[in-house]
Amino acid sequence: MSDHALSSAPGSARARIPSVPGVAVALVGLSVLFAVASPGFLTAGNLSNILVQSVILLLLALPMTLIIMTEGLDLSMGAVLTLASLVLALIVVATQSLMLGLAGALCVGLAFGLTNGWLVASLGIPPFVATLGTLGAAQGLALIVSDGQSVVGIPRFVRLVYSGEVAGIPNPVLIGAGFYALFHVLLYHTRFGTYICALGGNREALTLAGVKWKRLLISVYMLGGAMAGVAALLMTARMNAGHPTAAIGMEFDAIAAVALGGTSFEKGNGWIFGTLMGVLTVGVLRNGLNLMAVPSSVQVACIGVLVIFALFLDGMRSKKS
Repeated sequence: MSDHALSSAPGSARARIPSVPGVAVALVGLSVLFAVASPGFLTAGNLSNILVQSVILLLLALPMTLIIMTEGLDLSMGAVLTLASLVLALIVVATQSLMLGLAGALCVGLAFGLTNGWLVASLGIPPFVATLGTLGAAQGLALIVSDGQSVVGIPRFVRLVYSGEVAGIPNPVLIGAGFYALFHVLLYHTRFGTYICALGGNREALTLAGVKWKRLLISVYMLGGAMAGVAALLMTARMNAGHPTAAIGMEFDAIAAVALGGTSFEKGNGWIFGTLMGVLTVGVLRNGLNLMAVPSSVQVACIGVLVIFALFLDGMRSKKS
């Protein structure tokens, strides 16, 4: 079976979702709500702040989109990000080398991505169960390597990764834009993207085409782990430290953003731009609640409601299709 046949099959990369009105309504509605409730919401400084603070979530949501398109899930992503951030902080403080720290974070992410992929693809363990187990492992290791304490003493050159600018554009925004473009090309203009869609919509076609789909599925989870390693650099630079609970639960924000953006949990249908809009929606929600001095516990509950709303939208899309 040819690549052309794969690309024309249901769930191919060329079958893009033309519009996702749900996420647009949510983004505009929340923006209007917070603009009325908080006069400082629409200031240039605050809008820039939303963009910068949303980048870390975007780095998780982009690979989460691909994982969900394969009818998978990665609940360990936030815990892996936390562990990778701690490893990066420990290495940078000890060696004063940003590259060594980033390499350590990437190794952590790739190791967990490989483990997740192997459990799901080779052993056939459901993604929810497999990644729930690795979530616990990553959380435990984070507490072990840090002894439950924050890692401080981060050098200034690390902090500049988050706080610096190029031509007036914040570094995180440039990094986020670069990875967004990379994933857009990867999904829509490469064989890899076509195969990812087939993983969720037509695995039989991959088998007939001679594609080793188990290796492909493992590589998708490894990509998610690698992106958690990259996000660890921004997380550490933003917090000026490594914290053993820094990103716990962030995977739910990523899942909410992806589902809001129109990516379906079945049939390999996904939309990268929709994921970007979903990330901005989550960012607007968190920022607006902060401006209104809403307690963090209530914010978590609001994100939970957003996740339920996102899954509701996905269910409605599935019924219509």
